[in-house]
Amino acid sequence: MTEKVKNILKNYGGDNPGTLSNLARILNHGELKGTGKLVIYPVDQGFEHGPDASFLKNPPSYDPFYHCQLARDAACSAYAAPFGFIDSVAREFSSEIPLILKVNNSESLYKNPKSPLPSITSGVEEALRLGCCAIGFTIYPGSEDSLSMYEDLVKLARSARKVGLPTVVWSYPRGGSLSKQGEQALDIVAYATHIACQLGAHIVKVKPPADFFERQKLTVSSTDLDQRVSHVMRSAFKARRIVIFSGGPSKDTEELLEEVRLLAKGGAFGSIVGRNVFQRSRESSLELLKKIMAIYKEFS
Repeated sequence: MTEKVKNILKNYGGDNPGTLSNLARILNHGELKGTGKLVIYPVDQGFEHGPDASFLKNPPSYDPFYHCQLARDAACSAYAAPFGFIDSVAREFSSEIPLILKVNNSESLYKNPKSPLPSITSGVEEALRLGCCAIGFTIYPGSEDSLSMYEDLVKLARSARKVGLPTVVWSYPRGGSLSKQGEQALDIVAYATHIACQLGAHIVKVKPPADFFERQKLTVSSTDLDQRVSHVMRSAFKARRIVIFSGGPSKDTEELLEEVRLLAKGGAFGSIVGRNVFQRSRESSLELLKKIMAIYKEFS
């Protein structure tokens, strides 16, 4: 256990030993073990956007085993996916890489722009049975149904804590009176980060904030991404909670790596990268993940 990991765990003083042990397992796994930085590989896009929209660019990625093997071979910090994918691979991989069960999900066949509301598709019992070290949950701050999501999250996170599982929260502002551009506005992303922390998230996943303000013009430096990330981290109890940033829409390699460098410079704990990885060949995916991890090592 490195001093960096020990210091991170001290920020979760209200948690029981089991929860801290599983959080430590993620922080102490893979290429970035002990650095206090994380690269998590998530594959919930098939559920969220459809299998063809997600996997057709790289046909081997239709196979759930492909993703877990890739996460293991790249030495990622953890692998996150909905129930079906985790259930398929847990027997073989739960002892080889930390698994995060995504317990609620949306699909794109039906959309209510004002009130996106994910469905609870699994739970703590399944996470334990499958040997997972955490659960994942999406909230949409700003949605007309956001308060219902918060109540569901609190109930599931409470149950998870009782059995020693931390909670990873995807906090994506969306719906209600928010504009599309406003979903990544600096003031909104910072607010969504803080909400997730207040609801008990151990790890928060948000999108990189844009140089734009939706509701409140902040007197902070916002021209450069690293400055905006630094402000988001301040909203996470002054960086006392782990915040990682999504890879977002498909980007070319250099654009993605430059974004990761600025995220790391701004104090991000890491990245959670899915589509930008698995829509490439396996060889290119492994190479990209290696480069992303090298950047976070440089800033650890």
